[in-house]
Amino acid sequence: MKRSVQGVRRMIASAVALGLAAVLLLGCGGDVRPADGETSTTAGDAASGGRAASLSGAGATFPEPLYLEWIGEYITNVQPNVSINYQGIGSGGGIQQFTQMTVDYGASDAPMEDEEIAAAESASGAKVLHIPTVFGAVVPVYNLEGVDQLRLDQETLAGVFLGDITTWNDPKIAALNSGTALPDEAIQVVHRSDSSGTTSIFTGYLAQTSSSWESGVGAGKEVQWPVGIGGQGNDGVAAVVQQRKGSLGYVELSYAVETGLRTATLRNKAGNFVEPSLDSTSAAGAGIDFPEDLRFSLSDSASPDAYPIVGATWILAYDQMRDQAKAAALKSFLTWCLQDGNAIARDLGYAPLPPELKNLALAKVEAINATE
Repeated sequence: MKRSVQGVRRMIASAVALGLAAVLLLGCGGDVRPADGETSTTAGDAASGGRAASLSGAGATFPEPLYLEWIGEYITNVQPNVSINYQGIGSGGGIQQFTQMTVDYGASDAPMEDEEIAAAESASGAKVLHIPTVFGAVVPVYNLEGVDQLRLDQETLAGVFLGDITTWNDPKIAALNSGTALPDEAIQVVHRSDSSGTTSIFTGYLAQTSSSWESGVGAGKEVQWPVGIGGQGNDGVAAVVQQRKGSLGYVELSYAVETGLRTATLRNKAGNFVEPSLDSTSAAGAGIDFPEDLRFSLSDSASPDAYPIVGATWILAYDQMRDQAKAAALKSFLTWCLQDGNAIARDLGYAPLPPELKNLALAKVEAINATE
């Protein structure tokens, strides 16, 4: 069944709204977990009998709204005889299920580490392919009454998440926001509680730009947070920020846009304050030399127009699948996404790949085959 872009947006808002009830159960360090079924969809969800193939995937919540829409459009307009399922469980969970081969494809906002690739290739007997699909911004979101615009730089952002800056009217924040009446109110820090590619992008940026963060916390899909409370998934973090006055968290841009959360303007590497947008997200890809395996970083771009916290998201696939029909279906679907899905991506707040990278990604898709 086709999902309209508006339908996907309603799904995001509904998932966050359901998460609000869970927030009431939160204590410090607690988790917000979306209701069962809120992070998955099956396109063409009739019985699989008679279908050309049935594909299942799991992983990052960062691109989930886009993948759901792509699946719906593909099933409706291209191949109604294929069933495709995607569950947004977080990048860490997606890598785990991909490695265990309980899904046909995985999804992650952080490239797999060398040891993760070795484990997956040992279990599968096949080569792991990283196929980038879009770029997306990870944005600080806040809930602060009367403050419609907020500027932060690398030092203040790291300071808040380290617990060194604890109030909204701290002199370091006030210096960046001259003329704005900031309240003498505690900052409620919100972070992801699950293994997350969004967290990998966010903490990777902090580690690049703050020596205190690099030495004290580091980067990764999971870190030991010095302060704050946790929410599971982008929608879980959005739910906590919506519920808690004075809070500051981080989510993928489309979640901020669709839930109406305010986003911070950040100072980039060139010294410019930049708002998150499609253009500033795309600008982060300027001048990148993409490696052969397509594992790369867009964080802290030197481009003067780039938003500083930007990452790619990847589909994870094996070059030798165990079913010919599944391999053909996955190749067809991913080719369509990369060639025909740009308008949908833009509408949902994701930046399509630049032409050079798109061609490299399509070459990876062509490498998908089957052992049969």
